[in-house]
Amino acid sequence: MAISFELNSTNEKARAGVLHTDHGAVTTPVFMPVGTQGAVKAATPRMLGEIGAEIILANTYHLVMRPGADVVSELGGLHRFMSWDGAILTDSGGFQMMSLADLRKITSDGIAFRSHIDGALHLFTPESAIKDQAKLGADIIMALDYCAGYPCDRAEAERAVALTTQWAGRAAAVHGQRFEMGGYERVIFGIVQGSTYLDLRDRSRCEILELDFPGYAIGGLSVGEERTATWEIVESVAEGLPEDRPRYLMGMGTPLDLVEGVARGIDMFDCVMPTRNARNGTIFTGKGKLVLKNSIHTKAAGPIDESCLCYTCRNFSRGYLRHLFNAAEILGPVLATYHNLYYYCGLMREIRAAIERGDFPAWRVGFIEQYNSGAVNDA
Repeated sequence: MAISFELNSTNEKARAGVLHTDHGAVTTPVFMPVGTQGAVKAATPRMLGEIGAEIILANTYHLVMRPGADVVSELGGLHRFMSWDGAILTDSGGFQMMSLADLRKITSDGIAFRSHIDGALHLFTPESAIKDQAKLGADIIMALDYCAGYPCDRAEAERAVALTTQWAGRAAAVHGQRFEMGGYERVIFGIVQGSTYLDLRDRSRCEILELDFPGYAIGGLSVGEERTATWEIVESVAEGLPEDRPRYLMGMGTPLDLVEGVARGIDMFDCVMPTRNARNGTIFTGKGKLVLKNSIHTKAAGPIDESCLCYTCRNFSRGYLRHLFNAAEILGPVLATYHNLYYYCGLMREIRAAIERGDFPAWRVGFIEQYNSGAVNDA
């Protein structure tokens, strides 16, 4: 099997492994930079390679809307289209049913969207979501799911579970849970839903497990619920997932989220936070967030983080970076994005090393204390 998961080390519930794909090995735990429209904003593929990214996420809804899955396929699929040689995971469009609630209608057949670009009607079915992601060229394809918002009443959460299960079965029936196309293997991950209802999460997990997917995701979290509820659900669901399959927590999160997710047995993460924050001048460091636009940095000659070895920190002062943002120079977001993604990928490497050493629990305590101590050189 070209795509497989190898679990190498565990430390309490934390796991370190390797996800093997035809586009390279992905060491886990891993953070996936988000390339919504076939591009990680303010970052070139070369930059992503330099910082150590091994897998990126692209968004099926947005790429279907523009330029279209057929166009991407005719231009060689996402790997060639965006000149990225590493692994690619695509989401199914399920998240957009929540984030674009005013532009969609949900039926048992799928999700009908009015394009946010031109108003054209597009029907996302479990089958079309698989076919479109295959055309896009993803290594890892997500089954279409019902992502409910928050707050969510029990009736809607039950509908989300029922449709997610039904759609997952239909997704698996298109080509199977794993299939070869375009000269390399693709696999489908199933998604567990159920909002904040633990019994519904348990039901969803059991139903999705029956379909025997090569990997499993936990969706529908970080949508407004309290973090205590988030981690209770993650821990409950993860404990019941197979040890030999990768576990993916969708749409999270902050550096603290990554550490807390790993502590509960999660292997894969994605979030727009490091890139979106960078474009607004907010930087992540081991001592929390730093806001470059703050006046304290006007004459600061030092880097963002003295301990960071990224291109930005080795070459540019905080004073210069603040100037770039105040002058609306595009280089500012580019350099900030480089640092934030470097920090996130480096954090995952630190976590993996702690798991392999067998001291992740102690490392976690120290990391949280330092991160909450306040951003370096900031007011």
